[in-house]
Amino acid sequence: MRAQGRYGPELRDVLPAFTGLGLVVAGLAVALARLYRALGVGGLLLGVILLAAATAVGWRWRRVAVRRRGGIYTPAELTTLDEHGLAVAAERMLRRDGWHVIPMPDAGRPRLYARDRDGRRLDVRFRPADRATADRDTSAGPAPTLREPGRPGADNPIRVIVSRDPYSRTDALRASRQGGVHLVDGRRLHRWAAGTSLDDLGLRAVST
Repeated sequence: MRAQGRYGPELRDVLPAFTGLGLVVAGLAVALARLYRALGVGGLLLGVILLAAATAVGWRWRRVAVRRRGGIYTPAELTTLDEHGLAVAAERMLRRDGWHVIPMPDAGRPRLYARDRDGRRLDVRFRPADRATADRDTSAGPAPTLREPGRPGADNPIRVIVSRDPYSRTDALRASRQGGVHLVDGRRLHRWAAGTSLDDLGLRAVST
């Protein structure tokens, strides 16, 4: 069974975890005993209530952490993320959708490269909110994140540009004319974070 990998962990593998758990249980028992000696039954009840509340909070925090690691975010959680936090969230969402992701920052800016089982490649970049607003307010040429994307093919990945803000009509027309660009605005970002795949958000149409 050990040779086949079905034997399970040995004592030395689980001993640190059991030791830590034992110390925690012992510490809680000592704390409850001191409360009982100091305050009587009321102190013991208070300690049990505090322990139950801490357990509930810890369990809820763990569920949120596990959900985020699985690539699921709420709209409220997305609004609290800075540009680098958004890149981490996008990396988790891509992994959730089955992409192999490699973070490759560009001059301090977050940037992701991804590949799926079909050999498609993505170049994922992030558009700051202030940049998106400025681009909508001016007509002095294309936005920096929309220039020279190249069409998808053997040498050019699909370019995914993520923004919390909506894109202007000019941005959408420019992206469609250049080809190989998939725009993810705030509405699509919320759907992506809720579990909808990029293919269902229009990526498949760009890659075909």
